Amino acid sequence: MLISDAVAQLIEQLLEAGGGTLEIGRNELASRVGCVPSQINYVITSRFTPEKGYVIESRRGGGGYLRITKKSVTDDVYLMHMFASVGETLDEGSARALCATLEERGLMSEGVRRAAEAALSGAALVHIPPEYKNAVRADIFRQILLSLMK
Repeated sequence: MLISDAVAQLIEQLLEAGGGTLEIGRNELASRVGCVPSQINYVITSRFTPEKGYVIESRRGGGGYLRITKKSVTDDVYLMHMFASVGETLDEGSARALCATLEERGLMSEGVRRAAEAALSGAALVHIPPEYKNAVRADIFRQILLSLMK
């Protein structure tokens, strides 16, 4: 198991045990997993993001700590938040990441994710002028989000 997977798994376990909230020292967490604190930072910033329903409070320094809270929101509220957070443009990599998040959260099946990624791909937008591709991709993604709402 990769260190980042071990860190993420431990954080998830601690969050579950704490009823959705975890407050822990960065150094303490690193020593429990056997890694350096910078690896903790990487996992937090890549896997425990607001888009995935987490609120992170952090204080650095000698007495530094992390407070992680997993927010419970309904699926439609989550989709509306994602809808509102998509800007006027969306690059292909970000679209793939958002689709993966939707699948991880159970809001999109693997088949639907693959179809959405295909529809949002550069290959699907090949006839769109380059200066408009990311705007068109954002419009398509918002329509996909609307179709997922109940």
